[in-house]
Amino acid sequence: MAKAFSVASWNVEHFRSQKVDSRVEDVVAFLGEHKPDVFALYEVEGREVFDALTTVLPKYTFHITEGSQVQQILVGIRQGITAFFTQKTEFRSGVSLLRPGALLTVKVDEESYPLLFLHTKSGTDPRGLGLRDDMLIRALDFAKVLDRAAAPGKRSNYIFLGDFNIMGMEYRYVRESDLPAAKELLKLQRAAKSRGMRVLEKDAEFTWWGGGSIDPSSLDFVVARDHLTFKRFGEAEVSVRGWPQLSSREERLAWVRRYSDHALLYFEVQRV
Repeated sequence: MAKAFSVASWNVEHFRSQKVDSRVEDVVAFLGEHKPDVFALYEVEGREVFDALTTVLPKYTFHITEGSQVQQILVGIRQGITAFFTQKTEFRSGVSLLRPGALLTVKVDEESYPLLFLHTKSGTDPRGLGLRDDMLIRALDFAKVLDRAAAPGKRSNYIFLGDFNIMGMEYRYVRESDLPAAKELLKLQRAAKSRGMRVLEKDAEFTWWGGGSIDPSSLDFVVARDHLTFKRFGEAEVSVRGWPQLSSREERLAWVRRYSDHALLYFEVQRV
């Protein structure tokens, strides 16, 4: 099947201008290497990044979320792609300092593809888990809203993705009540299936590594309606790019320090 469009999703932690190095330029250059039709950057904290974006990626238009939160979601769309951008504050789960969702509806061959970019609450405490769970359930239930706006007899071509911060819960003083990250992910997978969606398979399990003694984690995901198809990268539908592709610890550590502790997710949606 032919490609409809490609997407890159990347949490570039504390993405702002750093006068002591060229991190912003390096990040934008690495992003540009993948030539995505649509991309989202999470944790954008400074307006200075626009200079680098418009210089290295002149054939894109950009949108960014706004509000009382420090970290924003920035979305880029390649010129020639028809798309409509909306900020969705309901995905803050009633907490003003949480990031809103960034909804981008892409139109290809008269088909609309709603893409919801999310950066959910982190933390292994009960509050963090609760807010994160609420945000993800809202994202799943949003499929019903989109289906009502779809053509008669059709379901929406809905995808939501981003840094979900799936890290489980550690219940203080009662360790037997802890929730492993694997069980939190299993809940998301089962909830997605019940709504006609699925968590896409990645070609690398881990997408975050802090570079220290803490083990790498799987924090970044793509969830899509189960009738959609995607380009295959081996057995997977999402390509994890960056430090997980490097073999030695030294190479990975250098990449993390230069770019981000998160890897970039890349995928291609096939025409329906």
